[in-house]
Amino acid sequence: MKGIKFRLIVMNFLIFAVWGAYLCSLGVYLDNVELDAKIGSFFAIQGIVSLFMPALMGIVADRWIPAQKLLGICHFIAAIFMALAGYMGMKYGSDITFGQIFPYYAISVAFFMPTIALGNSVSYNALSKAGLDIVKDFPPIRVFGTIGFIASMWIVNFTGYKESHMQLYLSALWGVVLGFYAFTLPECPVNKNVQKGSIVDALGLRAFALFKERKMCIFFIFSFLLGMCLQVTNGFATTYLDDFGAAPEYANAFAVKNNVFLSSISQISETLCILLIPFFLRKFGIKKVMFISFMAWFLRFGLLGAGSPAGFGLVLFILSMIVYGVAFDFFNISGSLFVDQNTDVSIRNSAQGVFMMMTNGFGATIGAYAAGWVVKHFTGGLTEFDALMSGWSSAWYTFAIFALVVGVLFAIVFKYKHNPEVTK
Repeated sequence: MKGIKFRLIVMNFLIFAVWGAYLCSLGVYLDNVELDAKIGSFFAIQGIVSLFMPALMGIVADRWIPAQKLLGICHFIAAIFMALAGYMGMKYGSDITFGQIFPYYAISVAFFMPTIALGNSVSYNALSKAGLDIVKDFPPIRVFGTIGFIASMWIVNFTGYKESHMQLYLSALWGVVLGFYAFTLPECPVNKNVQKGSIVDALGLRAFALFKERKMCIFFIFSFLLGMCLQVTNGFATTYLDDFGAAPEYANAFAVKNNVFLSSISQISETLCILLIPFFLRKFGIKKVMFISFMAWFLRFGLLGAGSPAGFGLVLFILSMIVYGVAFDFFNISGSLFVDQNTDVSIRNSAQGVFMMMTNGFGATIGAYAAGWVVKHFTGGLTEFDALMSGWSSAWYTFAIFALVVGVLFAIVFKYKHNPEVTK
């Protein structure tokens, strides 16, 4: 297990480099090829496949294929189909249709989304085998996942790939590298000792029994509600910034021309906030940490609604990017650690899959479609600049109010007594 931290750092870097190559820039490309009306579908599919793929792959990893090998297999398949999506973009150029690119993209995403949970499981397993403290040692390792995400964003922004299919090829390249690398990682256990006659165990569905526990059930429900926030800014923030370019005073603004780079401030903030998680979890516990996340989402959306690409408005935009680190990390990373600590070792891969299903599955799917409806309701058909920007602000304020209300409900409903001596 020598050098295990470095090996996990490389793995996390590559996983999120795959995602960062297109997640925040895909909307720009789709807008350029006149598929802007389908942006919601491209982001919603990440949620749709997360309804079943992370849980399914978690079951496979628990029962049949070691998690590190399954991680590699998933990335090979995802890379092949992302490259095919890129090829279709290259072949048809600005004439590409939704039906020509979306199926390949959807299959690629279907095999990528489970790898986030699988990567967490591989990390937790390796750290445990090495006798290390997961809560203390995992967040600094996970930081490099965000660094990988940022690296891809910057490559896409400054090469101009954000406006073309080349971002899909870049994602595929990272995926191939990770596919080979994953097979070199420490072996993860599989549980083949299943009692005969138990259909639940035979199908690997034991993790779903967690919903019988009141604490875990409420946690998963609010994970779903918070998950609704995840894809809102990924899907619409860069498009929102692009719309500012219609006004002469903003057309040449750095924040408009380099909107993907500006968005990367959010990921830079992530790298710092991840390092705060061990302290906050031990000091305050999961309930207060997740409440902080809800309030950060409230500020994230509210500041976007009040901001603009110049002057004091740009300061508000930057503040929105900064608080994103707290909004994302204090929920996603802390929630994953909470699930790992509150489940039996025999179902931990499956439990991580259930967590992903509730957040990036149900939450992100419903959130993406709901966000698309809200944006269309407030901005649809508007061409006059001031009216359009007012509509965008109303949409962001609607998202902010949602995060605030759900956060307050979580504080009231989720009963949890934190013991600083035991990080659970």
